[in-house]
Amino acid sequence: MKILMLTWEYPPRVVGGIARVVHDLSHTLIKDGHDVTVVTYREGETPYFEDDKGVKVYRVDNYMINPNNFIDWVMQLNFNMVAKANEIIVQEGKFDVIHAHDWLVAYAAKTLKNSFNIPIVSTIHATESGRNSGIHDEQQRYINDTEWMLTYESSEVIVNSNYMKGEIQRLFGLPYDKINVVANGVNLSSFNGVERDYNFRRRFAMDNEKIILFLGRLVYEKGVQHLIAAMPKILAGYHDAKLVIAGRGGMIDELKAQVDALGIGQKVYFAGYLGGKDVQKMYKAADISVFPSTYEPFGIVALEAMLAEVPVVVSDIGGLNEIVQHKENGMKSYAGNANSIADSILELLYDHKLCADVTKKAKNKVRNEYNWSKIAQDTHFTYQKAICQSMAEKQKREIEQERARKTKKSKGTETEITNLLSFKKRQAYA
Repeated sequence: MKILMLTWEYPPRVVGGIARVVHDLSHTLIKDGHDVTVVTYREGETPYFEDDKGVKVYRVDNYMINPNNFIDWVMQLNFNMVAKANEIIVQEGKFDVIHAHDWLVAYAAKTLKNSFNIPIVSTIHATESGRNSGIHDEQQRYINDTEWMLTYESSEVIVNSNYMKGEIQRLFGLPYDKINVVANGVNLSSFNGVERDYNFRRRFAMDNEKIILFLGRLVYEKGVQHLIAAMPKILAGYHDAKLVIAGRGGMIDELKAQVDALGIGQKVYFAGYLGGKDVQKMYKAADISVFPSTYEPFGIVALEAMLAEVPVVVSDIGGLNEIVQHKENGMKSYAGNANSIADSILELLYDHKLCADVTKKAKNKVRNEYNWSKIAQDTHFTYQKAICQSMAEKQKREIEQERARKTKKSKGTETEITNLLSFKKRQAYA
């Protein structure tokens, strides 16, 4: 099967979780014998074309004209994606399916679908309404409407949790059987050979301090502000604790101000963005990882921590709520509740047996349920559904066109007969 992936991020460009999903899914599909081409945005000095271990990656610039806003920037990117995909199709032939990742590539996907009659499978990784707890301004409304348009144009839609299936069904009114739940996964070999690096760890905390790790984007829905608010209670119960916040985002200044206001500057370290092997080293350096999101469709970071054998504390919402069972393979806290977060963390800090038990069960669950081989097979099945549906729709259109042609011809014949009889009647009268 020839598959075209459209995504606005692909390694080394990593904005959120989409880059890792597309990367790992594409490489697994290649191993299964499929042909995968990725068209994405070019950032920095990355090459315009790369053969990434069998995955053909084409990167496009944006226009030299500076856009007025982010929406215009995205639209310009879509124009260039269409141009590049057209070029590839002319050279290498048509694709069997287009896999579009989120609204950022919706217009490129729609244009290519209509130009070449290629079915779309779209993955909705998150919604604008979910990120912002509703739609509050015109830009959010535009993004929400574009998400609806992408799901409408798609033959099949993929989401990564049952929570997300309910959300997009409610938001966009999609048929229940059009939405396919296919979980995200992690590379099971990510932590092979990676051990705790004490020199690396000492950059963030002293040897006697337990590292509480948050890793992710510093935006409101990731809930790091609630974790910071929990730190005074945690420190009161366990003084030798240190919160390490790894990531970047628009809330950085606000979060630093919150830390200063609480007077816990010595116990909170902002590590900034971590890339490459530093991510694995950071997980191994941590004693507890916390993901206190207020909105989380899935939560790959939780899987990574579980695979790294770090006990996790997550919010009881979204995909995180489906991944973690309280006191079985991790701990849950009430979303947005600093006291609840502190209680779960303190219980892990004091109960070493609980830590060992949840860590073992968590790693087994990731290996059994979130491996890319299974996920790629489920995704391929969704592609097949989309292609079969597209073929059926094409046949239906052809039948309707043929029926319309015959009806038109039949009506034309009836008109000719009527005209002939009318002429003969007039002759007879004359």
